[in-house]
Amino acid sequence: MSPRRRVLVAVLTALVLVAAVVVGVRVASSTRPSVDTDARPAQDRPGPVLLVPGYGGGRDSLLRLAAQIQATGRDARVLTLVGDGTGDLSAQVRLLDDAVTAALAAGAPSVDVVGYSAGGVVAGLWVARDDGAAKARRIVTLGSPLNGTSLAALAIARAPDACPTACRQLAPGSAELTELARARVGSALPWLSVWTGNDETSTPPDTANLPGAVNVPVQQVCPGARVTHSGLPTDATATGLVLRGIAPRPIDLTGAGCGTAAAPGR
Repeated sequence: MSPRRRVLVAVLTALVLVAAVVVGVRVASSTRPSVDTDARPAQDRPGPVLLVPGYGGGRDSLLRLAAQIQATGRDARVLTLVGDGTGDLSAQVRLLDDAVTAALAAGAPSVDVVGYSAGGVVAGLWVARDDGAAKARRIVTLGSPLNGTSLAALAIARAPDACPTACRQLAPGSAELTELARARVGSALPWLSVWTGNDETSTPPDTANLPGAVNVPVQQVCPGARVTHSGLPTDATATGLVLRGIAPRPIDLTGAGCGTAAAPGR
């Protein structure tokens, strides 16, 4: 190979390497949450709490949790899902955004969002799609299948006609859950994910773990506790964790134990 050809090959190789680095940087930055800390809501000025029901839209257990939150002096409201709560999760995301917009228009400095089960997935999609990190001070999720639930996958395989749209969207690998993972919402704002090792609906139970969030099973603070999926919103220990998650001070689980733990600095 002539000296001139060697130089040409070396230059082309260098250009290819530079292009690869640029593409790599662009890909990495596209998956990194864009968080402007100056635009984040003040952590010491809590606003109202919006509670998002899970699959099927049942509100009773969340109304009891809302009452516990209200007892601390906070405004708390349980949303009523669109339809029967088994349709497209995007409709619930829009519902949540409408509720947040109304709260901010009424003068709230920000909101805290508590999502139960599929309601936590709705909260995450809202953060990803509607600049939720600039509107929500905190997110707390309870038993949420943030990585999907094997029950949905089983339903799709064995009884597809009995698995409505939201059911399919909660199956591991769905477009919605892929979107949630790529958005890295757990790193976008303070997020507490509470779950139980006894969960029989969000399976496996650690599907509730979210990168960047504070992930805590009830049994971590109350060893031996037996709490089912449906029992999470009314369980005393889980309630205590929720109160800590939405307290004015940074999320702190120090001293949390069995039973309702006092929210520090409430």
